[in-house]
Amino acid sequence: MKIMVIGGTGRIGKLLVTQLRQQGHTVIAASRHAQDSAETVYFDLHAAPQEMAQKLSGQDAVYFVAGSRGKDLLQTDLNGAVNVMRASELAGVQRFIHLSSAFALQPERWSEGYLANLTDYNIAKYFADDWLIHRTKLAYTILQPGILTETPATGRVTFDVQAPGENPLGDVATVLANLISQPATIGKVIMMGSGDTPIAQALTTIK
Repeated sequence: MKIMVIGGTGRIGKLLVTQLRQQGHTVIAASRHAQDSAETVYFDLHAAPQEMAQKLSGQDAVYFVAGSRGKDLLQTDLNGAVNVMRASELAGVQRFIHLSSAFALQPERWSEGYLANLTDYNIAKYFADDWLIHRTKLAYTILQPGILTETPATGRVTFDVQAPGENPLGDVATVLANLISQPATIGKVIMMGSGDTPIAQALTTIK
């Protein structure tokens, strides 16, 4: 497939791009830190959807894994994400995979654990996720991991998450990379946590 990864030069993005290319996909890493080339493209999340759509033209799938790390929540994490969704539809892209956050769609849980310190981020993710589900016709999957850590990947997860937790960056990237080949995940919101089930096996349980 031809895939564009928005946020492809970030912590998750770099790992994701590498894994998708290893799977044989043609992948473009898009970021405001990138320069236009065969493998990367400059992408401004403050741009209008019509401008974004020109860069998304010809792609089979789009991943949105960009994030401002709290510095530009409204324009990047919320409106930037929504505009990429709108641009994807304008460009005729069908598949859209969105990296969100655990319990983003459940405001009643936002006072729990580390979530209590991320309210503004959770609000941004809530509205972006909600837009994707209810305001687009994209074949979406939303992945909602716990807080991201630099600890070594385990290759094991659970999708039965009961409380806010942590996920190694590598495990999140691996789940994201494998979603593209799992049509059963289309139209699903998947919350992930660290667990005991190998990632490939865990993904087959999603129906």
